[in-house]
Parts: sequence; structure tokens; C-alpha cells
Amino acid sequence: MLFPYLTIHQTGRDGWVKKDNPHPDDLAQARLALDLARKALACNEYDLVVLDEINGAAWLGLLSVDEILALIAAKPPRVELVLTGRSADERVIAAADLVTEMREVKHYFRRGVQARVGIEK
Repeated sequence: MLFPYLTIHQTGRDGWVKKDNPHPDDLAQARLALDLARKALACNEYDLVVLDEINGAAWLGLLSVDEILALIAAKPPRVELVLTGRSADERVIAAADLVTEMREVKHYFRRGVQARVGIEK
């Protein structure tokens, strides 16, 4: 059991975001996620903060790279901050201590397996 050791805040809407023309609800959800991230970093309660798909959110125009850089700069030294997602901006890469790039070698989707509840959706 992970409770009370793990806190998850899910933000965002179902569906796809239009790059450079996001729906107002997508922008509002990104603002909410950014606010939650700021609070998680500042509250002195967490050792690890994972911002899943934040790099993609910036690429889609939901957040600015400057806002991500401000999160990195505001990170307390004892907190590990993990930023995930494709299309990370070069400035975010430069500011990071560790950068890993994953690539697909084999994926069951290529055999027609659709997104599974609890795994991909």
C-alpha cells in the first residue's frame, strides 16, 4: 500500500490538445497543474516531485519554458524533481542535472493492441 507515502494529482482533460491553439479548459488545467507543482516544491513535505508530461505541455503551448525553468530554479536542494515528456526544450535540458531519452524498440500497439485501462488510459 502506497498511502500515505504517495500523493497523486491528476490534471488535464481527456482527449487531444491542439498545438498552439489549445482549448481554454486545457490552459486552465495547465495553470492548475503548475500551481500544484509550485506548492509541492515549496511545502517541505515531498522528497520527490514528478511532473509527468510537463515538457509536452510546454511544446503544446499550455505552459511556457520560462515557467518550467522557474520550477527548476525554485526546487529545494533536498527535493528530486523529475520532468517527463517528449520535445523538451533545449533550455530545460541545459538546466537539468540528468537527461534521459527513451526510444521505442518494440511496442504491442504495432500488433493492434489498443490502450489498456489502468496502463495507458
